Amino acid sequence: MTTESKDTQKPQTSGKRLLLFALLFIALTAAGFYAIYNNFSSRELTFDFRLFAPEVISLTILLLIVYFAADGLRLYYTLRALGYRIPKSAMTKLVFINIFFSNITPMATGGGFAQVWFLHRHGVPIGRATAATTIRTVLAIFFIFSLTPVFLLTLTPLQNEAFISDIGGALAVFIVLYLAFFAIVLLRAHWLIGPLSKLFHGLHKLHLMSESRHQRWQYKARREMLRFSRSFAEYCRGSKSAIALSVFFTAVFLISLFSFPALLMWGLGYDINYLVSLGLLVVTTFIMYFAPTPGASGISEGVFGSFFNDILANNHLLLVTFSWRFLTIYLGMIVGLMVLQRYLVKSAHKQDVS
Repeated sequence: MTTESKDTQKPQTSGKRLLLFALLFIALTAAGFYAIYNNFSSRELTFDFRLFAPEVISLTILLLIVYFAADGLRLYYTLRALGYRIPKSAMTKLVFINIFFSNITPMATGGGFAQVWFLHRHGVPIGRATAATTIRTVLAIFFIFSLTPVFLLTLTPLQNEAFISDIGGALAVFIVLYLAFFAIVLLRAHWLIGPLSKLFHGLHKLHLMSESRHQRWQYKARREMLRFSRSFAEYCRGSKSAIALSVFFTAVFLISLFSFPALLMWGLGYDINYLVSLGLLVVTTFIMYFAPTPGASGISEGVFGSFFNDILANNHLLLVTFSWRFLTIYLGMIVGLMVLQRYLVKSAHKQDVS
């Protein structure tokens, strides 16, 4: 067995590193909640038992089922479009393993490694697994980045945010450019090879890049762009029903994700504007994509508290923020940790038997 194939038999994150990231996640999360408590909620906090009303619990469970199922099905049908069929039981495990890794590691890179590792264990080549997880992410990015400029420029609560008011227009332009770049990478990747090659050559001439690194980056940039572009072309040539379902379940996943705050506020008796709540979550999620902290911890809580500060009563702000994060992140992380441990124990046992 080669070294490369051995590496695919385990996640690319050590136990010590995971523990460090977990401690960092907890510390930053606590800092985010304290920022809300100190700066936005006037140090008020009340637990409201209306969140445990039977109708609220029932709808929450239903929304969680839709949320987790759609998360798995959007990747499942992306893989189907690429010609691979993964058992739905394995996809269920992958949903929670991904939630755990993507939120415990900075910039969600660990989530990608974990998904590729898991899919490879179930017969998907590394290149195809990487393409599938990337396409799945890009589909979500297109939805979020397309809607963010609309909500930035139209939602009244965001007009009261000094930060958003100052850079809202520039941010909208940046998003359009970002989407245009992704479209070129997906559809005309060869257009970027020339400019990138000249950029690396210029850095090399300025002695900002060594000769060996210059050659390596030239090769890797061309290879990865062409590889991903080919994979996306194969995705587009795949089963039309699988493509349509991958896009559909991406939309269902995002709508369910963005609906949790509205459900919580409804349970607390607020007369909510669903579109406003959904729009604020879209912009919050957009900001979270650029957060360098594990799972956007600290930043997500602070942004959410700032955006919903004028909608929620002071004593409910921290409660809704924690409930939102618990349902969409913490719960999945807890389940993901248990699933991962059980999966690794079973895999080790099978290897010992064989």
